[in-house]
Amino acid sequence: MAWQQRIKNGTIVTGKDMYQADIYVQDGKIAAITTEDLPGEVIEEIDAGGKYIFSGFMDTHIHSRDPGPTHKEDFTHSTQAAAAGGLTTVFEMPNTNPPVNHADNFDRQHQHLGEQASVDFALWGICLGHLNEEHIPDLHDKGVIAFKFFWGYAVHEETFQLMYNYKPGMENVIPPFHDGEVYKMMENVARTGQVFAVHAENNDLIQTLTSRVEERGGSTYEDLLEGRPALAEVLTVQTGIEMARATGVRFHVLHVSAGESVRLIREAQREGLPVTVETCPHFLFLSAEDFDRVGPKMKVYPPVKHRSDQEAIWEGIADGTISHICSDHAPHTQEEKDGSLWSIPAGMCGVETLAPLVLNAVSEGRLTLQRAAQLLSENPAQLFGIAPQKGTMQAGSDADFTIVDMNKEGTIKQDELHSKSKVTAYDGFPIKGWPVQTIVRGQTVMKDGEIVSSGNGQIIYPTSTGRTIHGT
Repeated sequence: MAWQQRIKNGTIVTGKDMYQADIYVQDGKIAAITTEDLPGEVIEEIDAGGKYIFSGFMDTHIHSRDPGPTHKEDFTHSTQAAAAGGLTTVFEMPNTNPPVNHADNFDRQHQHLGEQASVDFALWGICLGHLNEEHIPDLHDKGVIAFKFFWGYAVHEETFQLMYNYKPGMENVIPPFHDGEVYKMMENVARTGQVFAVHAENNDLIQTLTSRVEERGGSTYEDLLEGRPALAEVLTVQTGIEMARATGVRFHVLHVSAGESVRLIREAQREGLPVTVETCPHFLFLSAEDFDRVGPKMKVYPPVKHRSDQEAIWEGIADGTISHICSDHAPHTQEEKDGSLWSIPAGMCGVETLAPLVLNAVSEGRLTLQRAAQLLSENPAQLFGIAPQKGTMQAGSDADFTIVDMNKEGTIKQDELHSKSKVTAYDGFPIKGWPVQTIVRGQTVMKDGEIVSSGNGQIIYPTSTGRTIHGT
């Protein structure tokens, strides 16, 4: 017998344990985890001595802008960046052009991205209220990983593209959906049993407060926060929780940024409501107090808030309120990010720096290795229904591994990122603890920071759809 791969001498890390064993791989799957030498030839042997082996890290929230404004990013570059950062699976957001709003566009996106993928990927479906409510069952059957609603955003009535800076009276624009329409969306998604995830910002409040700031000529970062305060998120989270209580939908808050939101979600979870939440590195490692140092590169929506919010989010990480960490990777060009704080777009690179930032937090004593395994692998796989094929270290699971050297030190350098546009708020951040090898279904895609193969990324489906997890 010939084994496809054996990884030896490393320390395996799961959410509960750390132990030394060898991993045998056959046909892209974990065949055995053992301390014994199994008979047979080994085609590829990897010595992970002194390193840690995780079930492959994943990023559940990326915007590759493909198809769309691919001068900023495309799926070829984003998945290579993912692999360079130690990720084996990414979830692509649905607000592309065209969006993933019905079954035909799902199929087109599946084929389009599958031709470029260096890592495995899943596709989000978008909720556009009455514009696509009849397509929700078909999107579920096709295998979307979950459904996303951009709460508080307007939609162009012809292209279905989101309008990020909506003003009343815009032509050919459908204003942000009212709460009754959101309630109907939740009912429709609840029937599928899948996650209904929201970008949580209250448009009415933002419109009123931003106009007030603009009228007095506000231009600082504190002015931005005054126009887009924590309350805009908190009100939406509060409403969403109550609607989840009424509809039974699995309500998920994307990229939580406000401490009060975390407290509301914690209370909802203690009640037993189906409410979950994620956060991003910029809310853990940046605060408003960093703007003078970092500058406009850190502008994201919802915006990075104050240190008190950051501390409350860390509390949510510590007590398990927050299920996982993802990047909200949303690149813009350097030229687009150069300008006044109010005029530049929100978003930055993040897929390649996600895991190094989390691992550095381990080095600093803010997390354990086991908690990193939960936040970057196990919890998202369970939440979105792709375990045990993904995010699980056991025989029969996909042979996806992130091998980590916790002694490796270095610095995040913007110009060395693999994304097409490289703007990041983390340029110059010192890191101790780096992914040094990325393996997707038994194939090494990254080694020592270099992309060594284009990979053979495949689409994955949640088990709730009844489809096999991989598709071609």
